[in-house]
Amino acid sequence: MDIENKAIIITGAARGLGAAMAKRLAAHKCKLGLIDLDQESINATKEACASLGAEVMAYAADVTCEEDVTSTFRQIVADLGPLYGAINNAGITRDALLVKFKDGKFEKKMSLEDWQAVINVNLTGVFLTGREAAQLMIESGTKGVIINISSIARHGNFGQTNYSATKAGVQAMAVVWAKELSRYGIRVNAIAPGFINTEMVAAMPDNVKEKLAAMIPLKRIGEPDEVAEAAEFIFQNDYFSGRCIDLDGASRM
Repeated sequence: MDIENKAIIITGAARGLGAAMAKRLAAHKCKLGLIDLDQESINATKEACASLGAEVMAYAADVTCEEDVTSTFRQIVADLGPLYGAINNAGITRDALLVKFKDGKFEKKMSLEDWQAVINVNLTGVFLTGREAAQLMIESGTKGVIINISSIARHGNFGQTNYSATKAGVQAMAVVWAKELSRYGIRVNAIAPGFINTEMVAAMPDNVKEKLAAMIPLKRIGEPDEVAEAAEFIFQNDYFSGRCIDLDGASRM
């Protein structure tokens, strides 16, 4: 797909992978609807994308709220035109052990609040944004592209019961949607990053980052733009659908 002058929505676009994907696609001079909880937080991404030649608008929305998702997506279409792409990237972590014991004595367990918070954003949020994107694409006949951002944690990662469950879920949804929506010419895929040099990783002590890199066969942490390249590939290859791209430097959990 040639995405020049075509509207694409990215959630969680203020920083990290969302910002990197926005900038990579902006170079194709597409129209970007960038979503995050706080509109002001998207300004830096918006300005960077505009400088690359894209038409960009920023929107504040809570992806866990059905009304927010519906109204914001429809406003983006009203502002930028028919929807051709949606990247469901918004996500959070609330890491904890399922149950923690010390010296045979119970200390704590993952709270229902932390479980539900991650489910709400990472799984229900992707369901809501993906569903709205699909409806808008079908209504306009755009034969668009939907990308769910998963993670290699979908295979199960220590201390991430909630996060791993959601990332397995969004990958599975991508496969289901690819099958259901192919009749409308809509392609759906997932990207599963490993350790990527986002703001959160960059803030870690150097010795921790060195240990992380040593665990990866390629001996380095991935860069956000490498994830963005995968998104770019998905848009450009019109036969690629129903798959998940693992970007983990040959790591396997």
